[in-house]
Amino acid sequence: MLERAFTITDETGIHARPATNLVKAASQFQSEITLEYKGRPANLKSIMSIMAMGVGKDAEIKVIAEGTDEEAALNHIADTLKNEGLVD
Repeated sequence: MLERAFTITDETGIHARPATNLVKAASQFQSEITLEYKGRPANLKSIMSIMAMGVGKDAEIKVIAEGTDEEAALNHIADTLKNEGLVD
């Protein structure tokens, strides 16, 4: 299991478009990938779970990957967060 913490810098937080792209990115991997916010976990492969979290600007989140391709998955999610302008 690997995990990495991030601070959301986007003014609108994780909204529909970047959430969709995060789900697409996570769905490419076999590993179980979880987004944790305020101690609550959400499946990063589920758009409804991610949108229900209500992650806003300056939110501290943790991404946790567990499985055979966890390192590649975590790196790809980190890149996606950066590419979507959600983190610096």
